[in-house]
Amino acid sequence: MHRFGFKLTASDRVLSILCLMYLILYIDRVNISTAAPLIKAELGLSNTELGLIFSAFAYPYALFQLIGGYLGDRFGARRTLTVSGLIVCIATAATGAVAGFVGLFAARLVLGTGEGATFPTATRAMSVWTPERNWGFAQGITHSFARLGNAVTPPLIALLVEFVSWRGSFVVLALASLVWVLAWSFLYRDVPTSPPLNAEEFAALSARSQSRNEAPVPWLGLFRRMLPVTLVDFCYGWTLWLFLSWVPSFFYQNYHQDLTKTAFYSAGVFFAGVVGDTLGGLVSDRILRRTGNRVAARRNVIITGMLGSLVLLTPVMLVHDVIIAALSLAAAFFFVELVVAPIWAVPMDIVPRHAGLASGMMNFGFGVAGIISPPVFGFLIDRTGSWTMPFAGSIALLLLGAGLSFRMHPDRPFEPAQAVPAPA
Repeated sequence: MHRFGFKLTASDRVLSILCLMYLILYIDRVNISTAAPLIKAELGLSNTELGLIFSAFAYPYALFQLIGGYLGDRFGARRTLTVSGLIVCIATAATGAVAGFVGLFAARLVLGTGEGATFPTATRAMSVWTPERNWGFAQGITHSFARLGNAVTPPLIALLVEFVSWRGSFVVLALASLVWVLAWSFLYRDVPTSPPLNAEEFAALSARSQSRNEAPVPWLGLFRRMLPVTLVDFCYGWTLWLFLSWVPSFFYQNYHQDLTKTAFYSAGVFFAGVVGDTLGGLVSDRILRRTGNRVAARRNVIITGMLGSLVLLTPVMLVHDVIIAALSLAAAFFFVELVVAPIWAVPMDIVPRHAGLASGMMNFGFGVAGIISPPVFGFLIDRTGSWTMPFAGSIALLLLGAGLSFRMHPDRPFEPAQAVPAPA
């Protein structure tokens, strides 16, 4: 990759493997949304029950943001992601064998357990292997592969359903996930060394993230410091979960599109997120390099993304036209995804030595949003018969998130010595 050049450094290779992980994990995460109309019909589920199925993933996912981030810092990214990946494989395959609501709910719980530790642990790996000047880019490009996973999932699942049914599609994806797990375990090492890095590459890595800290983890002090970032991430996560869980069903049920057209419109919306993720990281790093101002590089990009998204969600509520809805959702998704790279870079800015735990604390807000957002949206659809009014909640939370962003301080490094460690 090497910043869009042709020479791949050892750091670039690590980042490339992580990009592939983000792609696969998001396919495993959102595949159920594309298959949802078929699952709903075969298992006899209501929209409210379907919303609970979507949210089941988020219960352990939220919890393991904290536990997984700590484990990634404590035991290293190699072991943590290997175990997490194996759990994801098992849960994905099991989804194809469920017989009803309870089994499907349980499979999603296990999937959330496996995926919960992955992104905080990947952040730990990035903080160690990626030069600090490229942290925004690293977060942007990895999450752009996650959104690419969103974009390719609807047509991929539609194609697999044609050949192996919706149940068989989950088994195929589980096998693909297993291939990544084996590759990661074989190729990745927790500690950068020279070689494979040359002296110049090794010198470019962050000394702050490389240094080891034997003192107790400052849980309480770090949590207090990360709380504003967690709240902003909750507001962002509410809207993202809406997109991940309900966009395919929105086109299928509200606009009566068939599965192929639903996949086409959904893929277009999610592809806009690929561009937003990548651009958000590039812009954030560019601002940081030109100004040295982490507030401008992180917070201002986050605010721009949230305000742009809430404006562009409005036509979805006011105009009943499938083309306008698709374009508005795509534009709104592009803007909200500008948030991703800078908000994930903030924990690395604040405390790179505990980047896994800090990013887990931040993404706990995203996990909690995933518990609440999908079932609330499904309940409102069943209760009101409207697919557009529930978007109003996302608009309000995006406005709140933009305001809360002023409470984040990525320019102020967290010093563990200033915090009182939590009791053992």
